[in-house]
Amino acid sequence: MDRNTTVGLLLIGLILIGFSYFFRPSQEEIDQLKRQEDSLALAKQANAQMQVESNADFQEEVAAMDPVADSSALASQYGIFANAAKADDSEFVIENDLMQVTLSAKGGQVKKVWLKEYVTFDKEPLNLMTGDNSELALQFFANSNFIKTNDLYFEALGSGFKVTGKDKKSFTLRLKADDNRYMDFVYTLTGDKYMMDFDVQLNGFQNLLPPNANYLTLDWQMDMMPQERSVKTERENSSLYYKYTGDDDVDDIAAMKSDAEELTTKVHWVSFKQHFFSASLISKDGFEDAKIEVIAPETDDVLVKNKASMTLPFNRNNRENYAMSLYLGPNNFEILEKHELGLEKQIRLGWGILGWINRFVVIPVFNFFEGFNLNYGIIILLLTIILKIVLFPLTFKSYLSAAKMRVLKPEMDEIKKKHEGADQMKVQQETMKLYKKAGVNPLGGCIPMVMQMPILIALFYFFPASIELRQESFLWAQDLSTYDSIWTFGKVPIIEFIYGDHVSLFTILMTVSTLIYTRLNNQISGATGQMKYISYIMPIFFLGFFNNYASGLTYYYFCANMITFGQQFMIRRFVDDDAIHRKIEKNRKKPGSAKKSGFQKRLEEMAKKKGYNPPS
Repeated sequence: MDRNTTVGLLLIGLILIGFSYFFRPSQEEIDQLKRQEDSLALAKQANAQMQVESNADFQEEVAAMDPVADSSALASQYGIFANAAKADDSEFVIENDLMQVTLSAKGGQVKKVWLKEYVTFDKEPLNLMTGDNSELALQFFANSNFIKTNDLYFEALGSGFKVTGKDKKSFTLRLKADDNRYMDFVYTLTGDKYMMDFDVQLNGFQNLLPPNANYLTLDWQMDMMPQERSVKTERENSSLYYKYTGDDDVDDIAAMKSDAEELTTKVHWVSFKQHFFSASLISKDGFEDAKIEVIAPETDDVLVKNKASMTLPFNRNNRENYAMSLYLGPNNFEILEKHELGLEKQIRLGWGILGWINRFVVIPVFNFFEGFNLNYGIIILLLTIILKIVLFPLTFKSYLSAAKMRVLKPEMDEIKKKHEGADQMKVQQETMKLYKKAGVNPLGGCIPMVMQMPILIALFYFFPASIELRQESFLWAQDLSTYDSIWTFGKVPIIEFIYGDHVSLFTILMTVSTLIYTRLNNQISGATGQMKYISYIMPIFFLGFFNNYASGLTYYYFCANMITFGQQFMIRRFVDDDAIHRKIEKNRKKPGSAKKSGFQKRLEEMAKKKGYNPPS
């Protein structure tokens, strides 16, 4: 019976599986059902919105019919600040030569920031803040009422202005509890800076806040809007940065995924940084602590949503002042460095020695050529030429080492043939003996290449991070800070994942020139077998990897390859294999020959352990 029961259950299971398979809904039916569900969801959402709007209209009608009831409700909710809960939302414009800042009476906060010298990739005015995508508000308890300043209306003490040159001017928005107790937001703008002072001044709040209140909370959140061609690349280069007071280093939370941190040490500044622009809030005396959060959106309408909640100490004085500043501008290394706040460390120039190379070598040379008002494509070319000239001694040494190895290759092949089937250590022993007699260092070609790698990697960081290249055109590239597309073929799933949805010509030129360079290197070194073919894989891999990178970077690599071809052509004109062979033969005749390298010594020690005698 157990066997029959088991067989019966299996048959029933197979029937159910078969039934589910053969009678499953078609894809059209699934799509239709999803459309119906989406329609129902939209209808519910619209109905809910209508109810909310209807309730709001009803409340306005009730308030209009019964202003006493409305005032009573506001007094219950906002207490002593009830008079500031209802007013017209006025806007005030303050501006200088670089930016225009729009302040709102509601919340007394920055509503819009227009950077005059920049535009988006679509050539629209670049607004770092716009509409309702940002919020900066103080939170506290006044008696038993919870107050959030962005719900209340401030009074303007003055009018908008435009300041030029090095002049400085202030604009004050006041939130009044009464004539003796009020809060001022003071914005001070200098004519030639992206930095705006932001002071919060409290007057008479010591009797307004509860006796046990010893801090206020400053909430700041902002939806960073896409400004560049590739949202994916811009998001990869966006982060929420912060710096502790007294610390030279900066830390960050990347924008590629949602994350949050609690900062329990005093914080000097918090910065919402996107690829080429940032909004930074700096405290002169430091925030007591902070909670920061990055929310990665599911769509490309918003680049990233940043939140920061910071604590300001309340010392219960009659007058309290919190001196802060807002940096609202480009991620330009020179501009940020002048403020001496460490804001320039948001720019990803590479870690360790890579950052030093970019900061103290590449950027000064780049800025020097920039002073001549040259096209940035020409500046990159000149920078490449200078770096190649500086590195030429290493290139020359690497070439000579490869040429020596090529001259010795027939003898090396003979050693392998002679000891075919023997222990590999014996082959290495005889090979090192040959190197020693010929005065050749087998690592002589690798060391110069390794010494050049930090510069190549440093420039890999420099070009994509340089706002100077943003929207600067050269030849067919419209913007050297992003990829140069000569053909966009659309989204093909597998191809898009491996290669992308476009063709970057500078990347193709870089790849082709790298393949040619690899072939020349194989000829110089005499590489054979698998190594000869493996060396071609990496350039082909780079074709997909660099297709979405800044065209300024791939253009640099292309220029570097072309200059290297010229250098190798010159070297081959003055150095031939016969001269190298004669020099090797001369070294062989010298008694004692060349000194042993560390590599040779290690091989000899390994040979001793295996029972072989080291070569004399």
